Amino acid sequence: MRSLSDTLLEAQKSATGRPYVKVEIKAKVGGVTRFNWSRLYEGTEADCFHALAMPGDGSLIRLRVASPGGTLYRQRVTDPGPASDFSLWTSWGVTSYAVAICSRNAEVIVFRIPSNGYLYRCDSSDNGASWGGWAEMDYIGASPANYRVAACFKSNGDAIVLFSNGTTLYRRRRVSGTWEAAAAWTNTLQSITGIAVTHLGDWNVALTGVIATDKPGVWTCILGDGYSGAADTWYSLAELTIASADSDIQFNAPFLNMPDVFRLFFVEKYTGSEAYSRPYFSHYLASGDFISNLWREPVPFNLASDYGLALAHSGSYIWLTRPDGVWRAPLAPASVELTDDVIALDCWTEPFSGRVAVTLRNDDGRYNTLGSGGYEAIAKGSELLISFGYRTTAGNEASSGPAYWIEGWEYITRGGQSEFVLYARDGWALLERWRARRQFSWETGERNISLLLLFIFSRAGLELAAISTSTALATQCPAFTIHPRESGLTAVRRLLDMVPDVIYLLGHSGYIRNPLASDASTYSYGTL
Repeated sequence: MRSLSDTLLEAQKSATGRPYVKVEIKAKVGGVTRFNWSRLYEGTEADCFHALAMPGDGSLIRLRVASPGGTLYRQRVTDPGPASDFSLWTSWGVTSYAVAICSRNAEVIVFRIPSNGYLYRCDSSDNGASWGGWAEMDYIGASPANYRVAACFKSNGDAIVLFSNGTTLYRRRRVSGTWEAAAAWTNTLQSITGIAVTHLGDWNVALTGVIATDKPGVWTCILGDGYSGAADTWYSLAELTIASADSDIQFNAPFLNMPDVFRLFFVEKYTGSEAYSRPYFSHYLASGDFISNLWREPVPFNLASDYGLALAHSGSYIWLTRPDGVWRAPLAPASVELTDDVIALDCWTEPFSGRVAVTLRNDDGRYNTLGSGGYEAIAKGSELLISFGYRTTAGNEASSGPAYWIEGWEYITRGGQSEFVLYARDGWALLERWRARRQFSWETGERNISLLLLFIFSRAGLELAAISTSTALATQCPAFTIHPRESGLTAVRRLLDMVPDVIYLLGHSGYIRNPLASDASTYSYGTL
């Protein structure tokens, strides 16, 4: 239901009225910022184990290992930006395989595991400007190539380090300044190839590895901290992506951060014909708890890498690094309002389909250069928001309406006029464009129709909420399969065929409603 002011309702019911249409574009997908990455540094350092943190003073601290088991280097750039020198490294005088770093305010902690199988820790209390000595923490076994480590802080100063020798995941928490003894998790993977962790409510974990059926994959889980789960309790692994045992695919190097929503990078490596190794990235929905596992379909980042891309954020930017590269992007989405330039607007709304064409004045060539400056937001995939309204006694008023995503544009010159026309489609098109990379299957009783719909919407980057629902939506738990290359729209329609409920779109969200003859009207006009 839309919320309309009294003056807007009055104008809407009037026999005559002057329409007002607000048109905005934002660099978002499904309500989440779509980052426009700028590469600030391109060096010659070897792609190897690395880590990144940004302490309270806004400095950027990078770690890299020269080669697996080789020298550990560190770098601190106090005021990172386009003019910074990211090529200067300081040898720490020690060696390492896996490395991790975390920071909170002025405190920074580094962890490393060299070939002797011990986990070491080094602390800084001045934003990484100076460091103490290395403290030995645990022995994890003789398996250097399989060492992995990740760490993060909690907002109150507690911290955690997760580490693995390739078969078991261990955790040590620092609570009130004291490091607890190591403890193994209660989940199981056949092998662990990567770990990432961040705290928000709980200790939120992402892992890459191989499950007992020899299938490589990426999973998430939580170590409860009293928010979604009981404190110090491990919860089940939730699958983000998985490959078949004979697919020649491996997953490695997850990095997890929470600048606005949960953001995850990991590496997908294919060793067959036409081999590749590239980072993939995904983001969480704008709302929802980590334990719900509501991730947009991962997409590739245009880079070859075996060791992935580390994430951190500070101030108004998010940063992305590997040893030979530094990228950054503004956290706030680029946006522009086009209301004053609108000449015409045509909308078509049909069941499971919506599209729009927005015609804008271009007599002075203002839209001839796109993708930068004031028109940076105008790009394929950006969100186009249209709010319909009237010029009322209170001024120009509009009610938030549909959202579309730009698919293209054209320039038209006719009758001495120059126009710029944007073409966009709504969230049903996002569902239609999502194609299952593999088969998804659920057994009878495993997941109800509501949760199946939520999964599909999240893969397309869309929210899903309920206004009213039928009993069948929650009680029917059918055997259901999404076939390889099947679209999300097709899968959604198959599920809706099983229940009386319908879904309508508003903004970047879908809303489930069970229409009943007894439903009260939202607005009434005239007299009966």
